[in-house]
Amino acid sequence: MAFDVVSVRAAYPALADGFAYLDGAAGTQVPASVIDAIRAAYRAGLGNAGGEFPASLRSTALTAECRQAVADLVGGTADGVILGPNMTTLTYRLAYTLASRWGAGDEVIISRLDHDANVRPWVQAAAAAGATVRWADVQLPEGDLPVPAFAGLISERTRLVAVTAASNLIGTRPDVPAITALARAAGALSYVDGVHATPHGPVDVRALGADFYAFSGHKLYAPTGIGVLYGREELLAAMAPWQGGGDMILTVSFEKTTYNDLPWKFEAGTPNISGAVGLAAAMDYVEGLGLAAIAAHEQQLLQQTTHELGRLPGIELIGTAAHKASIVSFTMRGVHAHDLGTILDAEGVAVRTGHHCAMPVMTFFGLPATARASFGCYNTAADVEALVAALGKAREVFG
Repeated sequence: MAFDVVSVRAAYPALADGFAYLDGAAGTQVPASVIDAIRAAYRAGLGNAGGEFPASLRSTALTAECRQAVADLVGGTADGVILGPNMTTLTYRLAYTLASRWGAGDEVIISRLDHDANVRPWVQAAAAAGATVRWADVQLPEGDLPVPAFAGLISERTRLVAVTAASNLIGTRPDVPAITALARAAGALSYVDGVHATPHGPVDVRALGADFYAFSGHKLYAPTGIGVLYGREELLAAMAPWQGGGDMILTVSFEKTTYNDLPWKFEAGTPNISGAVGLAAAMDYVEGLGLAAIAAHEQQLLQQTTHELGRLPGIELIGTAAHKASIVSFTMRGVHAHDLGTILDAEGVAVRTGHHCAMPVMTFFGLPATARASFGCYNTAADVEALVAALGKAREVFG
């Protein structure tokens, strides 16, 4: 059955403004079903966990439903699902948790393809522990991240390998199972940034071989302020959290800490209950559409955009890997990306411009900024046509 994008678009109130929203890699619009779920939860009443009155019990149940929905989406277990404000914050928490066991001589491997959220936490945690960071380089000009880039770095000193499942800048999809297999063979852990992979196709953390897998809700048709870290239960159970949550108890001597059960021991502070409601509804929504169907639709848009922009004079496509998520990064000769984005905005086309929080790969390409078009389930061929027309307008303006 063909993907019915007309019906999909009808579910998004925000699309009524007529903009071509090609900024899904920064944050997607939210369907009515997610908005309605959050509204219904607030209307029924929410309360902080731990009470026996209906609003508190309702919040506990809704949060549990969100955990199970995440487990179903990524192929894990609910007790391995840690909820938090976003992928970046959750990565920081895990980085310092793991780094408490690192020391001089230990090594952490990260890639120059990755978003800052999967770079800076590991760099800072390694520095605090006295460990060494080693970099897996991107292959130019395609922007691939080949497995041999990791094979030459991983050794018995490696404690963790961090890699993205899909680049937020150029869409490249590395061979994650092969990379995590190398880490596992060396006795190292693997951490996979799934922010830009999870909305764009089926995910199976076991098939990926990921010890940890993280994503954010605001790029999965959910509200901002909710993110997920999934970890293998046996690993999480053996770890003392850097920021503990739940019923964390210090003994009278203050020499020993007893932690709550999984996953609550990793959730510091009051949870974002309405965010969990929205995330659960968003996951139900994409699974209802079918993640494989979404992926096929977006790949058609990716191919159309790549073809059309490749025909435009003065446009250079950045990153042409064979396996990509639905992201196209580009520049226009003689025009700064921010100026280009201003013209596109004025023409009703929403794109993102700048370094996209991916400075290592931007530096590797030798670029200060790019314009980036990224696609979601509600985008259409007409959106691509609007982008092409707006680029033509920009060329007229800048000469």
